[in-house]
Amino acid sequence: MNIHPTAIVSDKAIINTNVRIGAYTIIYDNVEIAENTIIEAFCEIGVANNFSNGDKLYIGANSHIRSHSIFYEGSVFLESLVTGHRVTVREKIKAGKNLQIGTLSDLQGHCEIGDFVRFHSNVHIGQKSKIGNYVWIFPYVVLTNDPHPPSDTLLGVSVEDYAVIATMSIILPGAYIRKGCLIGAHSSIKGETEENMIYAGSPAKKICSTSKIKLHDGSGDAYPWRKHFHRGYPEELVKSWINE
Repeated sequence: MNIHPTAIVSDKAIINTNVRIGAYTIIYDNVEIAENTIIEAFCEIGVANNFSNGDKLYIGANSHIRSHSIFYEGSVFLESLVTGHRVTVREKIKAGKNLQIGTLSDLQGHCEIGDFVRFHSNVHIGQKSKIGNYVWIFPYVVLTNDPHPPSDTLLGVSVEDYAVIATMSIILPGAYIRKGCLIGAHSSIKGETEENMIYAGSPAKKICSTSKIKLHDGSGDAYPWRKHFHRGYPEELVKSWINE
C-alpha cells in the first residue's frame, strides 16, 4: 500500500495490495478496496448514511477515483471503475465492470448499471435507474424519476444495451430507451422507444432508423456504433461485434 501521511484510513476498512491513497483522503470503516486501485486526494470513501442498511462499499480491482470525489457506503463497483473529479456517488448502486463516471457527475443511488457504461461530465442519474451494457450518456443529461414532483412516487428510467443519449437531454420518469437507440441532443423524452431508432426534440419524436446516419468521413454507417468505434473495449468483444 501507498498511503499519503495526511490520509485518514480506518483500521476497519479492507485495503488490498498495491492500493494508493492520496493526500487528505478519508477511507471510512465500511469499505473494501481491491488491488491495484488509486484513490486520489481529498476524497471521502464509504460515507455512512441512513439508506445503505449498513452494507459495505466495494471498489473493484484496477480502479481509479480522481480527486474530490465522494462515495457513500452500500454500493458495489466491479473492476476498472474510473471517475473524473468531484463526482458524487450515493448508496445502493450495483455496477458492472469498466464503468466511467465523468467529472461533476451525480449518481443518486438505488440503481443498476451494466458493463462498460460511459457517463460523461455533469451527468445526473436518478434513483431507480436501470442501465444496460455499453451505454453512452453524454454531458448534462438528466435521468429523472418523479412524475409529479415533489412526491414519494419514483419511476426509474430504463436504458438498454448500446443506447446513446446525446448532450443536454432529459429522460422523463419511467421512460424506456430500447437497445441501440439514439436520443438526439436537447431532447425531452418519455414513454417507450423502439430499438435502433432516432428520437429527437422536445417532446421527442421518432425520426428514423439509426441505420440512416452515415459517418461524416464517408467511410460507412454511423450506427450501430460498435461496428466502427472500438477504443477502450477488449479485443475479443470487438471481434464479436464485427462478426455480428
